Amino acid sequence: MMTEDRRDILAELHGLSELAPDMRFGQLIVNLSHLALGATDSATWDVEDDDMLTAIRRLTRQLAERESAAMALQSAGAS
Repeated sequence: MMTEDRRDILAELHGLSELAPDMRFGQLIVNLSHLALGATDSATWDVEDDDMLTAIRRLTRQLAERESAAMALQSAGAS
């Protein structure tokens, strides 16, 4: 049976992928595991689902904020 964390991870990866369309899936997973546990050789293997979910939410928030700031700058420049 799939856990709630795993369901959330899969759902939230969709939104994150929309914000980072140029990042390949493998890169995304490795980057998230490093964000969760630090850049270690075993991070991808060792990351727990709850830590992965926290990393996904953190990166999604950062990319969304970056996108909003870029849009605000474009809007200000167009005025």
